[in-house]
Amino acid sequence: MSKIMFDYTKSVLERVSFDPMLFCKELEKAIKTLLPYEMEQLREWLLSFTIGRPELKQCLLIVNS
Repeated sequence: MSKIMFDYTKSVLERVSFDPMLFCKELEKAIKTLLPYEMEQLREWLLSFTIGRPELKQCLLIVNS
């Protein structure tokens, strides 16, 4: 079931990536629900996802704190 939550989180983040504030808000929600090993996967995914989206780089601070 956790894979489902992780995939859902990625899906939501991809859909809201047009708005950095909304993206950060959804990322904060995801942090509260994902398991520790899923958070590591999310960090890796975020690094690759934000390469072409410099406006979202600020949200990486949320995950790294």
